[in-house]
Amino acid sequence: MASGLRLICASEELAEGGLGIRFTVDRYGRPTPAFVIRFHGQAYAYLNECGHVPAELDWLPGQFFDDSKLYLICSIHGALYAPESGRCLGGRCQGKGLKSLKVTEINGQIFIEQENNHG
Repeated sequence: MASGLRLICASEELAEGGLGIRFTVDRYGRPTPAFVIRFHGQAYAYLNECGHVPAELDWLPGQFFDDSKLYLICSIHGALYAPESGRCLGGRCQGKGLKSLKVTEINGQIFIEQENNHG
């Protein structure tokens, strides 16, 4: 499996507890929605799929945080996730967390580490 870095956005585009940046990744030959957010100064990236059913989390593009800016929330089911781990904290996620993507920040740019998945 080959891997490499893929530029997602400039670091300054990702505000603490603010709008997430949406993008797609290739998962087993199909484009899959994903997103990156900033929480406690660090960038985190996940597939944009609720742990309950494969529905996108954001109710408006990039709206992943709840009103408190402390949790990621599914707009359809109200499932809550920890922004720093994707762990299910409550609601209909039934213990199933978000699928994380490897993210790194280098010289004011945010990248994900992409893998070439074939399956």
